[in-house]
Amino acid sequence: MLKARLENDSIYGRCLTTTEQVHRGEIVVEESPFAYGPKRDSGIVCLGCYCYLQFGEDGDSLDRCELCDWPLCAMCASNQYENDHQGECVVFAAARVTFAGNVSEDGVCPQLDCITPLRVLLAKEQQPERWEKEVAPMEHHEAERRENSDIWHADCVNIAQYLRGPCKLAIRFSEELIMQVVGILEVNAFEARSTAGYPLRCLYPYTGILAHNCVPNTARSIYPSENYKIRLYAMVDLEANQQLQHSYTYTLDGTAQRQKHLLEGKYFKCRCQRCLDPSEMQTHFSSLKCGQCTEGYLLARNPTDTDTSWHCRSCDNSNSNEEVQRTLNALQAEVNGVQSLEMGAKRLEESERLLRKYKSLLHPLHYIAIGLKQLLIEMYGRVQGYEMVQLNDNHLERKSELCRDVLKVLNIFEPGLSRSRAMNLYELHVPLVLLAKSGFITSKLNGGELRARLLEAIDLLKECVEILQLEDKSSQEGVLCGVAKKALEQLTISVEGLGNELD
Repeated sequence: MLKARLENDSIYGRCLTTTEQVHRGEIVVEESPFAYGPKRDSGIVCLGCYCYLQFGEDGDSLDRCELCDWPLCAMCASNQYENDHQGECVVFAAARVTFAGNVSEDGVCPQLDCITPLRVLLAKEQQPERWEKEVAPMEHHEAERRENSDIWHADCVNIAQYLRGPCKLAIRFSEELIMQVVGILEVNAFEARSTAGYPLRCLYPYTGILAHNCVPNTARSIYPSENYKIRLYAMVDLEANQQLQHSYTYTLDGTAQRQKHLLEGKYFKCRCQRCLDPSEMQTHFSSLKCGQCTEGYLLARNPTDTDTSWHCRSCDNSNSNEEVQRTLNALQAEVNGVQSLEMGAKRLEESERLLRKYKSLLHPLHYIAIGLKQLLIEMYGRVQGYEMVQLNDNHLERKSELCRDVLKVLNIFEPGLSRSRAMNLYELHVPLVLLAKSGFITSKLNGGELRARLLEAIDLLKECVEILQLEDKSSQEGVLCGVAKKALEQLTISVEGLGNELD
């Protein structure tokens, strides 16, 4: 840890606080993973690089390790001693336990659920001091997991009993220890991406115990090019002795969705400022239009209560939570239908149709509307029929409007150096530049107005680069950072040249 220390909070338990004043962008925690491996409920993946592999129904495939016969792509097999598979390979080869290659109807290979827990157990043997000091104290919510007997029983059979039985590890690892590790991973592991973009999960003992807040003050970047080292940086300026907080749910979910996710996956109910505020910090991110008056919105009286009633602040209209959720579920089903469409013009046009339809039902910044707007931002300029060279000024204005709406929300929920903000800042600068140049060519803008519009785009790109330069250069965000830097350089040269002409 660099600028953080471990503390015990009466509400949050073990957590981290700053040791000194920290400026936005400064790294407060840096650590290597204790262990990492395939995600839970994954398909068949290479145990060296996590790429997806194709196995026949009978488990037949050439992508197997020649020593233990478990999944390994040809590239990783040729570098047998330079990939992540070595530890479990010794176990499987010694026990002569075979990989069946069975996959369920939903594409999950339960046999691979044991890999990451096994890697944690093997790391425990190799790093006993780090285990005792950093990993063993991590929350694993054994009692709560037992209550969900189906999942707990499946883990017990597919992981604990499998490792102790066929894999012949009963002497080395008790069932209690294995289930503790499974719980630690379930509650604390972070998703990462390999250098090729494939998903996996990593266990970070310190970063994993950060306190949760639906408006975080830190962001994390995982560096696959540095063996998945994680760096936690301040999104905003922090005072000395300030608690470091991260979001363990999707920021652009409504309160009910975030609460459900946290309760089911992390076993706690969030009571942060955003969750307790019916208006979600004046964004009305979960508010519906009132059906009885033209000005009001329905807000949850007690947002964290699943039985809350919904009331309009402009009139006496009220609805039950059951009625509201029924409406939202119906709308979400329509959105899911659109999202399932192939990326193309129809998907874009259907998204716009739903937004028009929902104007009479939802606040403009409602999470369902914002989700559709984010989807549209990513399609305008990229799908056939709406590629960037085909967009007219109306389309460009629309993309700009969509970006500004999403940023209104992100500026409140993810203030400062937010990765999501950076991506949308980049998206916004494109229509601004094209509209400015179009306006100048058609004489709608004079030279001074053109320069002012381009300077706004430069400011957007500067902040975008400031944020994305914290990412691994091999990641999608790191690559975009390079693109944004080049765009910034070119735009700066253009503005300087324009300034000379105006002078």
